[in-house]
Amino acid sequence: MNRTILYGADWCPDCRRAKSYLKENNISYDFIDVDLDKDATAKVEQINNGKRIIPTLIINDKTYTNPDNKELAAVFGINEAGQVQLYGADWCPDCRRAKNFLRDNKINFEFIDVDEHAWATNKVEQINNGKRIIPTILIDGKPYTNPNNAELTALLSINVEKEQKIYDTIIIGGGAAGLTTSIYAQRDRFDSLILEKKNIGGNAFLTEKIENYPGFTSISGPKLMDKMEEQAKTYGAKIKTGEEVVDITKEGDLFTIQTKTSSFFGKTVVLSTGSTYRKLGIPNENELIGSGIHFCATCDGAFYRDKDVVVIGGGNSALEEGIFLSGFCKTVQIVNNTAAFTASETYIEKLSTIDNITTHMDKTSVEFLANERGLFDGLKVRDNNTNQGEIIKGDGVFIFIGLIPNTKSFQNIVELNDRGFIKTTGLAETSTKGIFAAGDCREGAIAQVAAATGEGVLVSYGIRNFLK
Repeated sequence: MNRTILYGADWCPDCRRAKSYLKENNISYDFIDVDLDKDATAKVEQINNGKRIIPTLIINDKTYTNPDNKELAAVFGINEAGQVQLYGADWCPDCRRAKNFLRDNKINFEFIDVDEHAWATNKVEQINNGKRIIPTILIDGKPYTNPNNAELTALLSINVEKEQKIYDTIIIGGGAAGLTTSIYAQRDRFDSLILEKKNIGGNAFLTEKIENYPGFTSISGPKLMDKMEEQAKTYGAKIKTGEEVVDITKEGDLFTIQTKTSSFFGKTVVLSTGSTYRKLGIPNENELIGSGIHFCATCDGAFYRDKDVVVIGGGNSALEEGIFLSGFCKTVQIVNNTAAFTASETYIEKLSTIDNITTHMDKTSVEFLANERGLFDGLKVRDNNTNQGEIIKGDGVFIFIGLIPNTKSFQNIVELNDRGFIKTTGLAETSTKGIFAAGDCREGAIAQVAAATGEGVLVSYGIRNFLK
């Protein structure tokens, strides 16, 4: 469990100060007197390169030499509103979003990595009734499961000032298309603001490896998106994460973008909100999401190291993620509802070289099964030729059967096609003058990172023409 060790001595003023501060803030710790324990003295010297400096603290396996109260507040997440502890992982998009929001608002928080501490994973499961949901945030010991920025604002009594600046363009969505639009807009000397609901990078950030982006034989999705984000910021783009847009209105030549916490004003708007993962719609699916059913191998695959998993789908995403999971899972079973995969030959050929992947072709998924703890236990399928049923066992299942455009919030301001994609003409112009669309949410878009960057360039030219 979370443990703090304080090496010190009763005569030491800074030790007394640190002990008093921890006690005042209800932080439990073990005190080891270096005057009474020779091993403790040796430990302190080892930590401090031969110097006997006290107090020396070990907090969750990390060492701190004579931290002042300000540093202790930062480490333990102590604020006027209470102690904030964030259980998460570096690869988790919502964890990054929450951490950025807390930092931006000068909120101290203790980050506890569930990948580094088994007790932290157990605590997260205990809080969430067996589900491994991160971020899980504790405020003065009270848990909140993946709270959005609006909820954190209320819980921590954060004072949000209304934004008054008028931007040349406001980009809704921080994936490859939105970031590229911002880079080009800034180079044209147009002020841009990116509003991202979750984490910068979109679906590309959740891709473990990208092998078809020009200039890189192979690069991880997070690394590529981080480079794009850095470039956009270098040119002066402003980026806000955790801002979920709830309404867009136009008065005269000005657009008002209303999020759950703020209002923003722009001369043009770019919709680059991407898409979300499609569900199967079979029994027990909604009940088991987060309890064994997942849609992102990069996000949740680490929970299934040395375990058996099932992958549903037959396209590029399903095979790519299945191959990724095979690198650390015990077995991977791929279930496809047709007799042949629709993925590219590169992925299909690679499957035959991986020993711990098996395939179940021409089988329709019928029902998800749960064990006595309410966690995923298996998938019931039906053979399309014989109509015979079968149960495929596993510890977890990942679904990759396509995407749905994130456009529902915009149906009253721009025209959508019958599948929900945004209709555009010319330089990615929508039915409303001054609003443009790019990326996976646009009709006719190709769901590839390279294509999304090209659409960002196209939109930037549309913005330039409109503003001139």
